[in-house]
Amino acid sequence: MGNVGIEFKDRGAAGFCDLGPPPAPGPTEIVTYTRYSGVTNGTERHVLMNDSGRVRYPFRFGYQHVSVVEAGGGEVEGFAAGDTVFIGNHGGHRPWHCIDLAASNERARLCVKLPADIEHEWCALLGITGVGMRHSRRIRIGPGQQVWVAGLGPAGQAVAQAARAFGAYVTVTDVNRRRLDIAQQLGAHRVINVATPDGPELLKRGGPYDRIVDACGVPSFFLDIHRDRLLARNGVVGALAVRQEATFYHGMIHSLSASIESSSHFTVEDLQLLLHFIRLGTIGIEPIVSHRLPVTEAPGIYDIMRDSPGDLLGVIFDWGD
Repeated sequence: MGNVGIEFKDRGAAGFCDLGPPPAPGPTEIVTYTRYSGVTNGTERHVLMNDSGRVRYPFRFGYQHVSVVEAGGGEVEGFAAGDTVFIGNHGGHRPWHCIDLAASNERARLCVKLPADIEHEWCALLGITGVGMRHSRRIRIGPGQQVWVAGLGPAGQAVAQAARAFGAYVTVTDVNRRRLDIAQQLGAHRVINVATPDGPELLKRGGPYDRIVDACGVPSFFLDIHRDRLLARNGVVGALAVRQEATFYHGMIHSLSASIESSSHFTVEDLQLLLHFIRLGTIGIEPIVSHRLPVTEAPGIYDIMRDSPGDLLGVIFDWGD
């Protein structure tokens, strides 16, 4: 692919763009070449389809990159040529990155070295898995809690695994049988298809839940929690799914001394904790990978994202050696 990256040309249309060669690194910068990049299905689709109404095309997006360090400036410490790293900045799907490790913006310098004893290809999805880890920590999931994760896209799968790693009893729901099977394979304790006649009742029987994670984006989600009394006293609803607005009953939050909380992106600390659990075998990424393909075939993935987003789970682009 040379110096060619991916960009959204217009609403619903993705293609390639020429980025030119990378610059020489400054004193605190590293230049890396991409091996794999991961698609963030939900967020990228929101940008691709301009759900906010604020996107100006052409636009580049993507924040999951597995790269090899090519060169570094004289003041760079902790990274050397040949290191394989995960980069979490919003540089878009591109063949090279220039990262200023001294940048004041944490996201701009978000880079961690990858251990040699894990499969680096799966690390292309550390970003969306890191979002799940961050969210689990944000809403303070802990041992002995009853946790319900609604929606089993990559972020929901990540929260379910992190919750189990933190010692919670994890119930997951979806309407997609394949995604439910993957969650069960990855260790969820209760797996419920809410599209079946007895699904909603099974969900109620397991409640109330100490932590509820909205990874589905269903418009009535917060109202449904109130109607079916699914939230426990002092509970937290984690608003993980991207949405423009939400409606909820203030009385539910007030009477239960509960809260609705959200989180954004992830930190180096979240990634380091995530890598720890991956090395232990407690959290797995490979089962959520639905598509692995050369980056030259990327436009077809965005066609699927536009027309049939439910067909995608974890998507990894291979940029070659």
